Amino acid sequence: MKKQRQTPPSIPDTSNWYGITPPISEALPEEADLVRTKKLVDVLKSCGIFEDDLELQHREKVVKKLESLFKDWLKEMCESMNLPEVVTAKVGGKIFPFGSYHLGAHTKGADIDALCVGPGFLERKQFFTSFYEKLKAQKEAKDLRAVEEAFVPVIKLSYEGIEIDLVYARVAQRSVPQNIDILDDNFVKGIDTHCVRSLNGYRVTEEILRNVPNVFTFRLALRAIKLWAKRRNIYSNMLGFLGGVSWAILVARISQAYPNASASTLVTKFFKVYNMWEWPIPIMLKRIVDQGFQLPVWNPRVNRADRAHLMPVITPSYPQQNSTCNVTRSTLAIIQEEIKRGHTITEEILQNKENWSKLFETSDFLEQYKHYVMLELTSATKEQQLEWVGLLESKIRHLVGNLERNELVSLAHVNLQSFPGPRNSDGQ
Repeated sequence: MKKQRQTPPSIPDTSNWYGITPPISEALPEEADLVRTKKLVDVLKSCGIFEDDLELQHREKVVKKLESLFKDWLKEMCESMNLPEVVTAKVGGKIFPFGSYHLGAHTKGADIDALCVGPGFLERKQFFTSFYEKLKAQKEAKDLRAVEEAFVPVIKLSYEGIEIDLVYARVAQRSVPQNIDILDDNFVKGIDTHCVRSLNGYRVTEEILRNVPNVFTFRLALRAIKLWAKRRNIYSNMLGFLGGVSWAILVARISQAYPNASASTLVTKFFKVYNMWEWPIPIMLKRIVDQGFQLPVWNPRVNRADRAHLMPVITPSYPQQNSTCNVTRSTLAIIQEEIKRGHTITEEILQNKENWSKLFETSDFLEQYKHYVMLELTSATKEQQLEWVGLLESKIRHLVGNLERNELVSLAHVNLQSFPGPRNSDGQ
């Protein structure tokens, strides 16, 4: 009997894929999809989230001015250290905007996150002392605050009316040229944890943009999802919900699954897919690769703490981390309920039974529950109050955890909106 030759299994061509699985659909938009997108844009405009050209140009000018100040400071530091003139002349320096501004999905009046990259011989302490003082001397700079003990150390300020968060990282070289490619994983080799976290603010943002098939539709869909999350009170990493990076990764994964879809379709598919998603199956834009630089990488098979994560959304740059590790049982239930509501509304929009404004209606927190706990904070000065509120907000999720462990509490929901209290006769 003649033996049949077995055909080896075909290996799928993944060269055109975005993401770790093939697209769910590569269908092009139909006329109805484009009409729905136009209506979505009209509603977003009515909500005032887009900046005009003058405001965008102002942001660009502010970033350039800050980079110029940073470069001047680096040269001044070289001179104060009596370094050779050739080192001073070539020290360079660069500022990389990241976060929602770099993604192109920031809202009107939003702050700018920016990474300052300096040479290896300048310590972080010098950035938080010497550069802080240089910023303080600028008449355009207001409300400066150095938060060195934060998970990612940051200088917060307002510059020409724009809120800025500056983080610092040094790289293992004597100069920082304008064309430096910090997406190269070798830049995180052998540096301290704070520098890795600071660098990854930009690296993660840039990797998200490079891993979506259509940046324009991604940005528009992300603007819609961010507005929805803020209106529904589920936009806060610190308080146990999701922050900007997590929402961006979730939208980017839908963009990968529907590479040719219109922005309105991406929004409806966002709610459809995540309404069915079985957490804790993780969301990833790329496969995890451990470069072996002895940095912690998210791996639930090895790390017990990672196995406890309820809603893993993994960052795309090395070392890959879960961006939602603050999510609790309560906040996950609230997010899922809001996604379910979003799915119901977007299905009605597809059937022309509802309009986009319904999706963005605000939730009335004070009418939702029977029992409430109020936290009241008082301070002698405005500056002390800012720091006191910041400290308390960083601890609230622990209170939620304690409440969840009480068998009489089925759900603990934090209101993300704080309310200013009364002032005394001295204005305190």
